[in-house]
Amino acid sequence: MANRKELSEQNFRRISWINILLTPPLFILFAWPYAIIGLWFQFPEYWLYLGTFLFAFPMTLTILHGHVTIALGALQRSHYHEWLARHRWGFGFWLRPFYFSTRFRLILLIISFVLLVAGVIV
Repeated sequence: MANRKELSEQNFRRISWINILLTPPLFILFAWPYAIIGLWFQFPEYWLYLGTFLFAFPMTLTILHGHVTIALGALQRSHYHEWLARHRWGFGFWLRPFYFSTRFRLILLIISFVLLVAGVIV
């Protein structure tokens, strides 16, 4: 059973702030390898940025999703996502429920790999 302190708004705010602070470094960490490969093969600029985003975004979401799971537990993370949905214009502005779907993240990764292979071939 979850402790009341774990499911409090103060804890949800703390988790959100940690996620906000973790997002830029994680995004850069996952984006640079794709960007280096794209620059090496001289991808068009728009293709490079699109592929880099499509590669780094799902990876970053996966790590942030894991952070929430570790902080709250797998059974209580739905409470956090409900709290984000209630704070749509605040902490939950950029987060939508389908972002945490494995299918969505895998589709983005596959599209990024298709762009990578197409960029290398062309």
